[in-house]
Amino acid sequence: MAYYPRKRARSIVARVRNWGSSEEVKLLGFAGYKVGMLHVIKTEDNPNSPFYGQEVAKAVTVIETPPLLVLGVRTYESTPYGLRTLCEVWAENLPKDLGRVFTVPKKESYHKEQLERMRSLEERTSEVRVIVSTQPRLAGIHKKRPEVFEIKVGGEPSKALEYAMGLLGKEVRINDIFKEGDYADVISVTKGKGFQGVIKRFGVKELLRWHKHRKGSRRIGSVGPTKPAIMFTTPFPGQLGFHQRTEYNKRIVKIGDVSGKDEVNPAGGWPHYGLVRSMYVLIEGSVPGPAKRLVKLRHPVRPRRESREEPKIVYVSTKPITG
Repeated sequence: MAYYPRKRARSIVARVRNWGSSEEVKLLGFAGYKVGMLHVIKTEDNPNSPFYGQEVAKAVTVIETPPLLVLGVRTYESTPYGLRTLCEVWAENLPKDLGRVFTVPKKESYHKEQLERMRSLEERTSEVRVIVSTQPRLAGIHKKRPEVFEIKVGGEPSKALEYAMGLLGKEVRINDIFKEGDYADVISVTKGKGFQGVIKRFGVKELLRWHKHRKGSRRIGSVGPTKPAIMFTTPFPGQLGFHQRTEYNKRIVKIGDVSGKDEVNPAGGWPHYGLVRSMYVLIEGSVPGPAKRLVKLRHPVRPRRESREEPKIVYVSTKPITG
């Protein structure tokens, strides 16, 4: 029931409905491109595990995280109907690749006018967000069109606004927001599998081969009661995959940079991706979506109370996990 309605996501870029809150003044999220999966040998740091202190093998997902470029700052005020946009300020020298997404403002006077207006409305500000864009040209994804989205700034609105204005026009790196051992919520759009039947879509048992399937065996036997209406939970064929999904509290095992020491690129490159060319993170477990899909990382809205040691990786395999 948690996954209804099973229909295609609105966009291939997942949207974040809740950024959570934080007393610390910092960005509450980041984004990167999914590369693939491999395994690492690490020292088990969970004190409740029977393998505590021993070396164990863990499957991890590689996400390439080139720096995000802060394009603008947007402020919001609280109303009885939710948040309402107050004002926004854009950086002066924006990259040409943004012309592939929207019309870039060129007037310098527009920047000065909006800056003065934002300062005059500072008392009404209840939330501050930065408008960022990805830089796929710095990654190994072979893509030109960047993604543009918002990230909330934690802390008090006045301090958050001052922090955001200091980032305007600059780059933000993954290690400015997360560190090794942190937990993060992963938000992405899953692999699309198109229109599928009830056997694959809901796991319905196939009808017996020797009787009761005059009109087909890979179908449901009965739709159930039809009055007052057919139940919406009745399995029917339809869209499978390409759904937005959120996975909570995924642990960041490692944050690395290929320019320093290349530990993640296999010989010949990653299948369906290529080579990792910038910073990357290793996240324990799997992540929704295929290779090259944009994955958003968010500070956990359901944080764990436990405190664990910093992860200690003994060995990183360069052989991708396939299948």
